[in-house]
Amino acid sequence: MGCRYFPTGSNSQRITKGVSFKMAAPPFAPTRGRGASSELDFESLKRLIHGKLVEKLDLSRLGDLQGDTLRREIRLVVEHLCDTENPLLNRSERERLVEEVLDETFGYGPLEILLKEQGVADIMINGPKNVFIEKNGRIQKSEVTFRDNAHLMQILDRIVSRVGRRIDETSPMVDARLADGSRVNAIIPPLALDGPSLTIRRFGSKPLGLEDLLKFGAFTPEIALLLEGAIKARLNIIISGGTGSGKTTLLNTLSSFIQNDHRIITIEDAAELQMQQPHVLRLETRPANIEGKGRVTATDLVKNALRMRPDRIVIGECRGAESLDMLQAMNTGHEGSMTTIHANTPRDAVSRLETMISMGGIELPIRALRQQFAAAVDLIIQVQRLQGGPRRLTYITEVQNMEQDQIVMQDIFLFKQDGIDEGGRAFGHFEATGIRPSFMPRLEAAGVKLPSNLFTQRALGK
Repeated sequence: MGCRYFPTGSNSQRITKGVSFKMAAPPFAPTRGRGASSELDFESLKRLIHGKLVEKLDLSRLGDLQGDTLRREIRLVVEHLCDTENPLLNRSERERLVEEVLDETFGYGPLEILLKEQGVADIMINGPKNVFIEKNGRIQKSEVTFRDNAHLMQILDRIVSRVGRRIDETSPMVDARLADGSRVNAIIPPLALDGPSLTIRRFGSKPLGLEDLLKFGAFTPEIALLLEGAIKARLNIIISGGTGSGKTTLLNTLSSFIQNDHRIITIEDAAELQMQQPHVLRLETRPANIEGKGRVTATDLVKNALRMRPDRIVIGECRGAESLDMLQAMNTGHEGSMTTIHANTPRDAVSRLETMISMGGIELPIRALRQQFAAAVDLIIQVQRLQGGPRRLTYITEVQNMEQDQIVMQDIFLFKQDGIDEGGRAFGHFEATGIRPSFMPRLEAAGVKLPSNLFTQRALGK
């Protein structure tokens, strides 16, 4: 008996090739009350339907429909295929099958389930059968899996190709991003021994704002007042912290205080910053092509950005020789610039900058380098991911000046951990150290007025 792949009269007829076919015997026959006989049979049916869908689609006509309209019309085709190949599927199995086939066709396959799940901060894939997530501060194994290495590689290729990157045996590591700004890192065999490895740091389509971070207890309203004033007064700021501590989230939040009439240039390896201002120019580094040519580094972009009349330069993360160019930009009229760096304390951030600049092959005496740093940077904000998952601003430190060969820094606010609660989460309180920062005249000159008791030594929020 002949059947069509599309409902009569639907737009689906325009996007299929309209070839009749014989109804195939169901690949499995679910028993009453049990649904599909096994997950393996369900996967086999999904592959079968996806293959037939790809075979019958008229790709030359897909451009006539876009977005939700296209997905809706393809859904009709997939639903008809489900009824044709196995009419015994119950409603929940049929809906799940349709969604997963659509995800394989338009999205990132099994990843779509995790990307849609609320509260997932990180997705860590160690080969096709070992998928872990971080949710509510805890790492747990997910039930989501991929068929095999080839399936995982297919999804990975789809991710990196959309941002103009590639990953193969000649270039087995890649940094990329998703459409919502989520950060992606991947490494494949032969470097990854257990199959392709994929790590996704989630960033929602709507970035966390000041109210969100205050609600989560990342800092207090008193600290928020100082941070807002520092941004408006165009202080140069470095955000320091470990992996997953919330540096980029904080940078996005602080950027919301930048005046709307400022020209901002962002420089990143994989674009993930989400600036709220109208005048933003985003630059992204580029890896070398297959011939080893065409590489554009962060250093190249910083040097070029200086010729683009920026009011502020924001570097997603300083990792190498671009650190010196960033310091020089801060020292040459680009006040209010910001960047992040991996370090455990504010003092470690200084040492790491010195190390990165030295490793970049730049011969510069340590004293001269420290003088550059002391003159350029006004504030170091240290963030930390505590035990159990909470993220806190642990230090707000002012960089004051040089005394002999040492940089003088003083803590303005800090966080002290009091203990661990019954759920295994660290808790503590914020303190004002009683030190009034020396940059206060700059805040006052910019029209920023802070409460007179803001820096009085005390525990905040009590």
